[in-house]
Amino acid sequence: MRDCADSLKRVSLELGGKSPNIVFADAIDLDAAVSFAARGFCSNQGQICWAGSRLFVEKAVHTSFVAKLVDRIDTDWKIGDPMESSTTLGPLISGSHRERVEGFIEEGKKGGAEIVLGGARPDRRGYFVQPTVFDNANNNMRIAREEIFGPVVAVIPFESFDELVDQANDSCYGLAAGIWTANISKAHSLARVLRAGSIWINTYGPQGATLPFGGMKQSGLGRELGQEVLQLYTETKSVLVNLA
Repeated sequence: MRDCADSLKRVSLELGGKSPNIVFADAIDLDAAVSFAARGFCSNQGQICWAGSRLFVEKAVHTSFVAKLVDRIDTDWKIGDPMESSTTLGPLISGSHRERVEGFIEEGKKGGAEIVLGGARPDRRGYFVQPTVFDNANNNMRIAREEIFGPVVAVIPFESFDELVDQANDSCYGLAAGIWTANISKAHSLARVLRAGSIWINTYGPQGATLPFGGMKQSGLGRELGQEVLQLYTETKSVLVNLA
C-alpha cells in the first residue's frame, strides 16, 4: 500500500473510510446490488463514514450496471427540502463542506474519470450537490483515495480476482466493504483477505447492536457495539506485591 502522506497534507486525520463495494458478474440479484450501491453513497447525502464510495464492478456487467445505477438514482434519489416526505437527498452540512465536495468533483474531471450523472450544483437555495457518478475511474485518482463525504461515487471496472484484491486493499482506510456474488465460497475467500472491519455479503450497510463496528488502518482503533465495546468501559487495575 502506498504512502498516505500526500493525502494527510491536504486533510486532517480522519477516522472514516473509503469502502470498496464490489459487484461480481455472478451477483444473485444485480437490481438489488444497484439499489444498495445507490444507497451506499447517497444515504445522508454521502455523509457516512462507511459510504461505499469506491464501486468496483466486474467488466462483464460494468456497462449495464452503470446504466441501471444512473436510472435508479434518477428515480429514487430526489433533491429537495428535507422536511418534505418526498425528499430523499437533502443538503450538505455547510457551505464550506459543499465547496470541498465540489473540489473533489473538479479533481475527478481533471483526472480523466467520466461523469455519467450529476457533477453540478442544483439551482436551488441550500448547500445541495447533485448525486455524482464517475465512471471508468481508477484507484490512483484522488476521488478514489480520499474520503469525500458527499454523494459522489467512483466506479472502477475490474477483471480478475487478484487484481480486485490488490486495488480494494490499496487504501489508507479499512472501515467496511461490500461483496455481491452468488458464489458464497468466493465471497468468504474475498472477505478473509479484505482489510476492513465490517464486510457485508449481498447487502450493504446493516448494523446490529450485537456486532462490533470499527475499522483497520487509518479507520481507527477499537470497536463500538458488541461484546468488544465493554473493553472501552473497563478499568483494569494491576497490583504487584513483593513477598521477599
